[in-house]
Amino acid sequence: MAASGDGKTIIDQINDPKIRLFDVPNSAAGMRQTRGEGTWKICDRSSVAGFSAVGYFFGKKLADDLQVPVGLINASWGGTPAESWVPEEIIDGSEPLKQSAMKLTDDRPWCPSRPAVVFNSMINPLLPYKLAGALWYQGETNTVAPATYKQLMEALIGAWRKEFSTDFPFYYVQIAPYKGYGDVEKGTLIREQQVHMQSIPNTGMVVISDLVDNVNDIHPVYKKTVGERLADVALAKTYGKAGIIYKSPQYVSMKVEKQRIRLTFDVDKKGLVSRGGAPAEFLIAGADHKFYPATAKIDGNTVIVSSKDVKQPLAVRYAWSNASIGNLFGITGLPVSSFRTDDWPIPVN
Repeated sequence: MAASGDGKTIIDQINDPKIRLFDVPNSAAGMRQTRGEGTWKICDRSSVAGFSAVGYFFGKKLADDLQVPVGLINASWGGTPAESWVPEEIIDGSEPLKQSAMKLTDDRPWCPSRPAVVFNSMINPLLPYKLAGALWYQGETNTVAPATYKQLMEALIGAWRKEFSTDFPFYYVQIAPYKGYGDVEKGTLIREQQVHMQSIPNTGMVVISDLVDNVNDIHPVYKKTVGERLADVALAKTYGKAGIIYKSPQYVSMKVEKQRIRLTFDVDKKGLVSRGGAPAEFLIAGADHKFYPATAKIDGNTVIVSSKDVKQPLAVRYAWSNASIGNLFGITGLPVSSFRTDDWPIPVN
């Protein structure tokens, strides 16, 4: 909270006794630990200052909307890869996950990357505590091996649910646009994997590309809307609140119409809108797999894309570079994720 753009300004005003906070200290271990550290604290200006801003704003909205006490456990360590949060036997039992884990060579005491070491000391001691659900905001470090990210996260979610003996909901944030991943679209490929993760039962994703004010900063500073979007997912999916729009419009299918492509989206009947002009950040390609900037036009729940440089189009990509911030939204205000209609190979190494 003390570092977030919309958290630090309100810390002194916070006094929420109906919210309790538990901070798990950062630690790593080669074997499972059964005892951890930390205490429950009343949420006030002293306890919340170092707490997760996304977590606080999520819990605040739930407590206010549901009028129930909320307990938040913050078990997080910036910069760690997902592998470090997964039981060791899960990685060892999968050759693709083992190969991806081998690419994580930047293991340091202040930011461990070895499989299982953070799970062992920051998650295992919580067992068998009863959880209502989990929030996840991660993926940047796994850009070294984006192709296996969905498989990895499916393994993590399954393992956590097994360890805690409940199929709790797992809601996550799609990583933000960031310029520092290099020329290859590694960040965009992680976002694509996170879109695919929605097929995992009892999960939900929020898109935050519109909340980025500096693509040179890997950590967007504004967190309030992130937490509240996650809360909307929980309120709708877990607590059954009606009338909440919590899911970003999502690309569904494409159809070639002569020299243009029509894209269809899963969106409520109110349709799509672009902000600040015509829909931007669209690319289109033909059989040569060479992408050109495209013009786009909204037509209800569809977008028509074309370019004078591509006479026989085959594929479209949207907001596809690592730092792209698209301007396509549902009318209700949630942004459309980056996507592509093709499955053409993209080498990352």
